[in-house]
Amino acid sequence: MTQNTPASTPILINTAFDSGNIEVLSIDGAKARLAIVRDNQSEFAQWFHFRVSGIAGRELDLAITGLNGSAYPDGWPGYSACVSEDRQEWTRASSTFDRDREGGTLHIRHMPASDVVWFAYFAPYSMERHHELVSQAAASPGVTHRTLGLTLDGQPIDCLDLGEGPRQVWLYARQHPGETMAQWWMEGALDMLTDPADPHGRALRQACTFHIVPNCNPDGSVRGHLRTNAVGVNLNREWDAPSAERAPEVLAIRNAMDATGVDFAMDIHGDEAIPAVFIAGFEGIPSLTPEQLEGYRRYRALLDARTPDFQVRRGYTESAPGKGNLSMSTNQVAERFGAVAMTLEMPFKDNADLPDPVQGWSPERSKLLARDCLAALWQWIAFPEAG
Repeated sequence: MTQNTPASTPILINTAFDSGNIEVLSIDGAKARLAIVRDNQSEFAQWFHFRVSGIAGRELDLAITGLNGSAYPDGWPGYSACVSEDRQEWTRASSTFDRDREGGTLHIRHMPASDVVWFAYFAPYSMERHHELVSQAAASPGVTHRTLGLTLDGQPIDCLDLGEGPRQVWLYARQHPGETMAQWWMEGALDMLTDPADPHGRALRQACTFHIVPNCNPDGSVRGHLRTNAVGVNLNREWDAPSAERAPEVLAIRNAMDATGVDFAMDIHGDEAIPAVFIAGFEGIPSLTPEQLEGYRRYRALLDARTPDFQVRRGYTESAPGKGNLSMSTNQVAERFGAVAMTLEMPFKDNADLPDPVQGWSPERSKLLARDCLAALWQWIAFPEAG
């Protein structure tokens, strides 16, 4: 039975675990002033993940300060921190953002039922769970596992191949490690594609050969980074000329793509500020063809018609003709292979069109979205005039 802790007893805050990130500035009883630690050798800071204990019977009062200097300060208004007491179910804690307090402060108040609780920028996806995902998928009939290369910290870059169709489809996630919803999406995609009873999975395996990289940035994931690898490199700005010294992750993946070719590619991400699910394309690449653009727009229309969790009103501004940034994977893959490529973005906040005050955008919705994305891909292939 949990005993109430005296009000004056200081809480304990810890980050000594996979993807942990927070700096403790001060603690006074159940109150704490905190700051986010920047990615190694980088100015990016947004991801946090920490444990609080010694709190039974008290309301936590946490202030994460200095957020006007974070990577995406517009990500904090309207955002609520993720919280869990069992590390299985993640809900949202009462949170408010004050731009004028201590350089921008996210104020979190939460009354946990137990004596220990975890907070995170989004529901974490641990490397232990990653290995479980890879091992379970690799043991499924028709799935082949390969290691594309090693990271700077020596971690494997896992790739799962399945299907026997002629279309080469690449799905890859977590170039930006703090965007953990991307790997929850991957879990949903692999669940569908490895389920022998799922009709869309069966049809897609007949039509396509899939190459799936569930986590492009294991080093940043373990280190608690938002956006970069072990040496502070943003992988999604390395695709034009990746090097083994700066971005072996991108070099390994792009080399593997060169070996197979690419017909369709989806790079899975999360967006800090925009409260919606959307995709971004490759409109600015130098060799853009009408057929590529039509294929991209048709897929987007099919996904929009399929799920109310997707929309086309909010998103990024399209690049001007010939001005696409070829260091970004979607542009590079579309230019290099003539592929229909896209970046899928999910919110850290919530889907403003279908808000969930308890969970916000969640792992569960990320996994369901993956199924809709793949079902839309089957429709895109099977009915080329639809959309």
